[in-house]
Amino acid sequence: MEIRHLQYFITIVEKHTFTNAASALHISQPSLSASIKKLENELGLVLLDRSSREVQLTKEGKILYQEAKKLVNHFEHVENEMKRLKEQGPLELSIGVIESTKYWVPKILARFKGEYKYVRIHLMDILSLTDVEKALSNFDIHLAITNQYINSEEIEVIPIYEEKLVALLPENHPLRHNETLTIEELNQEPFIICKEGFQTRTDILNAFQKAGIKPNIQFEIERFETACRLVEEGLGATVLPENYVKYSETTHFHVKPLEDPNLSRIVYVAFDKNRYLPPLVLRFIALVKAFFEEEQVKE
Repeated sequence: MEIRHLQYFITIVEKHTFTNAASALHISQPSLSASIKKLENELGLVLLDRSSREVQLTKEGKILYQEAKKLVNHFEHVENEMKRLKEQGPLELSIGVIESTKYWVPKILARFKGEYKYVRIHLMDILSLTDVEKALSNFDIHLAITNQYINSEEIEVIPIYEEKLVALLPENHPLRHNETLTIEELNQEPFIICKEGFQTRTDILNAFQKAGIKPNIQFEIERFETACRLVEEGLGATVLPENYVKYSETTHFHVKPLEDPNLSRIVYVAFDKNRYLPPLVLRFIALVKAFFEEEQVKE
């Protein structure tokens, strides 16, 4: 039993004659008659009473019409949904994010939801390089916003902005009146740093190494928020991305620019280049790029 033959059968029932049905289906009447005869032969049932000008359903024909209508409607729904998926992709977007994106990702999502009202958004905290690579390779996310540069043939990384790293000092710190700080001035400070596997940790330790000093690491953390709380309590100093601190609601610490011009980081959009990316994913990436192009113009 072919779905095409069921569609023909339904059309005959609803158009009442083979002539009208053939015209609606844009096929010849003999071809339509042959298709319905083939359907009846396959089922071993007479479906239509052809004794009058307008065809009438037999008892078996009425049952088939009711069930075929449901089946064809479902088939057409699935077919249309597959076409929509091909054009738009699934109505969901999964994004891996780092903590410092909290100030700008909601702004882009507001624009995105204005265009894709019914898309469900999944935001997943993905911090380390291993987390990013695993989430992308497992298709847990469509894309990641990360400061990890991923050297992989399967993953494409697009730089979207660069930001400086700044030092945070407790409120009553003796260096609080300095306009800027050097890495050397942080030498003996109880230091708060991200745990191993985080790019920010690598960037900071590289800066200390170039200065020929070793930081006095007292706390290893995963989240910038934890580092801020520790600094507030006077437990040490830390170095964090400028944008994260700029948009932080906390003011119970001092933020100092660092004189090291190389102490910065790049934030990327990363995605699996071998995976089909629906148009809505590509649109989100385009909105991210546009947002930071606008930010550069403002500066």
